[in-house]
Amino acid sequence: MYPGNYQPPQQYNAPPGNPPPGAPVVYTPPVPYPPPQQPYGAYPPRPQYAPPGSYPPPAASPYAPPAYPPPGASPYPPAAGPYGAPPPPSPYGAPPGPPPPVRYQAPPYGPPPPGPPVSYAPPQYHPPAPIPQQMMAPMNVPPPPQGWAMHQSPYMAAPVNFQLSNCQGRKRALFIGINYFNQRNELRGCINDVRNIKAFVIRQFGFRDEDTISLTDDQRDPTRIPTRANILAAMQWLVRDARPNDSFFFHYSGHGGQTEDLDGDEDDGYDETIYPVDHERAGVIIDDIMHDIMVRPLPPGCRLTAIMDCCHSGSALDLPFVYSTTGQLKESTVLGEVGSGVMNAGMSYLRGDVMGMFKGLGGIGRRLGNGGNREQVIRNKSSPADCIMFSGCKDTQTSADTQEQGFGMTGAMTFSFIMALTANPRQSYLQLLNSIRDILRSKYEQKPQLSSSHPVDLNLLFTM
Repeated sequence: MYPGNYQPPQQYNAPPGNPPPGAPVVYTPPVPYPPPQQPYGAYPPRPQYAPPGSYPPPAASPYAPPAYPPPGASPYPPAAGPYGAPPPPSPYGAPPGPPPPVRYQAPPYGPPPPGPPVSYAPPQYHPPAPIPQQMMAPMNVPPPPQGWAMHQSPYMAAPVNFQLSNCQGRKRALFIGINYFNQRNELRGCINDVRNIKAFVIRQFGFRDEDTISLTDDQRDPTRIPTRANILAAMQWLVRDARPNDSFFFHYSGHGGQTEDLDGDEDDGYDETIYPVDHERAGVIIDDIMHDIMVRPLPPGCRLTAIMDCCHSGSALDLPFVYSTTGQLKESTVLGEVGSGVMNAGMSYLRGDVMGMFKGLGGIGRRLGNGGNREQVIRNKSSPADCIMFSGCKDTQTSADTQEQGFGMTGAMTFSFIMALTANPRQSYLQLLNSIRDILRSKYEQKPQLSSSHPVDLNLLFTM
């Protein structure tokens, strides 16, 4: 997600539900949400960076399970290891290569804006309430018919009857929105995205407020600041004790980027990353880690739906099956990707972007070298659980931080997802992907991607 390229507002608002047959469609803006503590008006003058100071370490998280380390201690190697802190995100979110060594120092951002302290109780399990009709969650999902996968990967045996979640079990949601106050490349719509998407999924899909956690950098509770340690602990909470027919929702709005792939599981040689608010001190979070925490532990018949509204997010959860807008699997074609790499390198040269040219040429060699590794990657990253991700863009693209009528400052992907399902709640996965793309096409170049943990029938009704 990047803060530039403001576009004039364009309205895509539509009333929830479907009008009766023959009735005219009347579009009305959604109910605006209260303005955030940090106003989103015209861009203010760039603030002066606060001098380095102490930042309170995260308190013991109330939602982290006893088996995991407290938020102050990450279960993964310290940032000085192979996933060290990259340079701060550029306006387009992508570091130009492997991160250089970083000296640890106090983070440059100041304290959160003043306000009353916020306290949260750890989410508790509640028996699911009867789901109203407008939530569109099917009471019983029939077993998939023979040959239900529209297109099958040549690297896998014939698809088995994957157990689909009926989404009638426990529901949990994790929302992360980071504006990066007083940091370089500050964003303006990410906290607003959390407010909008949280209200939408509670209203539309039956999630309960007490079963959600929001991490934003305008809160005063140190356990709800989106630091690296808090984000990892919250991800663990989201999928803890997962069972068949549970439904989990993950939403991230903030900076995204890329860093050098160190384990050889990426065709282009780069892992996708997200940037915690303390990334300059604690480091980024790469896609391998997010996959290991939120995808790999899930049992068959458990649903995870993810929205990644950030730059370079096409494969941000490392889900191996990526679909086109026609419902076809995008199989890895090494020669085709090499041709694309040559073209991109040539365009970078014409623009005078020497570093972009060398990066494109380097990617060609990595694609040729990793072509035979694709089968192993699919076997390692696929899962019998129902994991679906909508990304804000391709791995090579950026996602817009913009302004839309009725929403204020917002991520373009979050806005389009809400508007598409508000206009038509009964959509298949394939229809939803195309609806989101249609909303974005007139103003933005980003192309959201749909990926999954196993082959899926995109004609199934979207629900969660």
